[in-house]
Amino acid sequence: MNPMNPPAAFLLAAPELGDWRAGNAGVEGVWQFDSGLPGRHVLLTALVHGNELCGAWALKGLLDAGLRPRRGRLTLAFCNLAAFDRFDPSNPDASRFVDEDLNRQWAIERMQQPTSLERRRAAELRPFVEAADWLLDLHSMHEPGLPLSLTGLLSANIDLAVRLRTPEHIVVDAGHKDGVRMRDFGQFGTPEGIAAGARSLLVECGFHGDPQSRRVAQDQCARFLLAAGAIDEADCAASLPGWRLPDADGQWILEVTSGVVAVDETVNFVQPFQGLELIPKAGTVIGFNGEPIVTPYDDCVLVMPSLRQARTGVTVVRFARRRRADAVTAAPPVPYGPGPG
Repeated sequence: MNPMNPPAAFLLAAPELGDWRAGNAGVEGVWQFDSGLPGRHVLLTALVHGNELCGAWALKGLLDAGLRPRRGRLTLAFCNLAAFDRFDPSNPDASRFVDEDLNRQWAIERMQQPTSLERRRAAELRPFVEAADWLLDLHSMHEPGLPLSLTGLLSANIDLAVRLRTPEHIVVDAGHKDGVRMRDFGQFGTPEGIAAGARSLLVECGFHGDPQSRRVAQDQCARFLLAAGAIDEADCAASLPGWRLPDADGQWILEVTSGVVAVDETVNFVQPFQGLELIPKAGTVIGFNGEPIVTPYDDCVLVMPSLRQARTGVTVVRFARRRRADAVTAAPPVPYGPGPG
């Protein structure tokens, strides 16, 4: 941990899931609702990391409201309940996972080797992920910062993030060297899957302990369900009043070109970066990782710098070029069916 960057106050309480943790789909924490009408199968996921509470609040809110899809099918998944059960606001990082990061286990060969609780849980969740057309995976961040939408590299997901009109910053990246994320698994990570209509976004809703992260998660759920055509504006107004936040004034696309993977726990930064800093000059030293960490080009944006989980093989910062997103004058629901949408 960087001593210059002490932990921020954790002000978001853990939700009491109560009966909602049972699920209705034969797997703990998974709920499915079928409209009986044609439409997309939308999957909303939370608690991939046990200390990322905002998404759990949002999914609980959808269940409490009795929201049902007008078209297609809706699946809600509280993913790593075992890690969530260990949550302690005085030591929130300790409940990120039990054995290993659930959001690095989305490769079939890992799920077929159930050597950890998280690999076994990924295998349980795999049928729901494989069956989904659209996936929204709700996360939060180690450090205070603005929300981010992570799209992967495929242009249709970038277009969807722009259509949602918020958050302000859209991160285009290939993932992590230490394992595959859920949002990149199967149909969500291939051009063929995208051509067949698959879409996936991972939204970092802000700092883990910031109550605003809950509001961002709620907003993203409402926008995503509307964009998917699963619900209409009238459903949103009736069941989710106050969930929509204002649109971003504009959006930036941050194209990640490289990242810094820790060689060991001694990796450090020269100052307490919060993320989205724009470093004007190439070659600027921002830290040390066995050797100096330097920015690779002018006007380099730092994406999610954090040393909270720093250990060998963990990405501690990514470098990105930025550009303005193309203007979008309207964001109607994307038509249902195969094609670029």
